[in-house]
Amino acid sequence: MSSTPPVEFEPLPVWAIPPVAGFTADDLDRLPGIPPHTELIDGSLVFAGPQTNFHMATLFLLESELRRAAPSDLRVRREMTVTLGERQRPEPDVMVVRAEAVKGPGQTTYLPADVALVVEVVSTESEIRDRRRKPELYAEAGIPHFWRVENTQGVPTVYVYELDPATRHYALMGIHHDRLKVPLPFEIDIDLAETENL
Repeated sequence: MSSTPPVEFEPLPVWAIPPVAGFTADDLDRLPGIPPHTELIDGSLVFAGPQTNFHMATLFLLESELRRAAPSDLRVRREMTVTLGERQRPEPDVMVVRAEAVKGPGQTTYLPADVALVVEVVSTESEIRDRRRKPELYAEAGIPHFWRVENTQGVPTVYVYELDPATRHYALMGIHHDRLKVPLPFEIDIDLAETENL
């Protein structure tokens, strides 16, 4: 009678079991083997799902047009984190940051005081975070401008928000369907339908 060899299990990575008090913003730089584009929301790790063609084309368009229009004292960053607090380190799809906040090639995060604009392109797996929780966090941290981008039959619709500094809440300044033309945080004019050609 033959015996079945014992099953060997791989040890769980250290990030698979959260600490009692949750992870901290600094943990994202220390946890070995953490998946790329991991965010920290309310002390919990949030992993990115596969991205769609719409998401990637929209990111490419916004990033390239923001880079083209941004004044020399600002820089555009894609898929980097912003440290909003000890247990909050989300990763916006696109950010516009002060040039002086760029510290070198090894930098992994920015502070809210360095950020002029955050952009979230809503995905099916991130709807609640992108529409509710992350805007709350960005507003509480004092980031002055927030754009939420929705998929409207394959073309981006951009909801433009500006921070009310007295209440630390965002006010909707406009909904842009075919063309995004706004004066803040700098003059921007983007043909949103261009995503169909990317």
